[in-house]
Amino acid sequence: MRNQRETGISAAQEIGFALYIGAATLKAAVSRGVAVDMVAPRITFFLNSFDDFLEEIAKFRAARRMGARLLRERFGAGDPRSWAFRFHVQTSGVSLTAQQPLVNIIRATLHALAAVLGGA
Repeated sequence: MRNQRETGISAAQEIGFALYIGAATLKAAVSRGVAVDMVAPRITFFLNSFDDFLEEIAKFRAARRMGARLLRERFGAGDPRSWAFRFHVQTSGVSLTAQQPLVNIIRATLHALAAVLGGA
């Protein structure tokens, strides 16, 4: 799957799409008789970190809380491993410029720090 955030969607939309795709995957597995606690710990997400430092931290933290709540309340997951929102974070490529290589280092560092402080 391509990086959705770099197609122009907002931080909130990125998390909305991620949670929707995760929920649809779980729903399909459960409808086929697979236990939610067998599938949920194996689901991972690919997210992006952009320039708004505090928004990105809040986005990652909110995704983790909403994901855990979705698994517990909607799907009845009982295994704490199922509640974890496992995700990979890529720093934003569209915010980097060839004309500012030293500034790019700072931008990518802040993107990575936002991911760490958000729980990646």
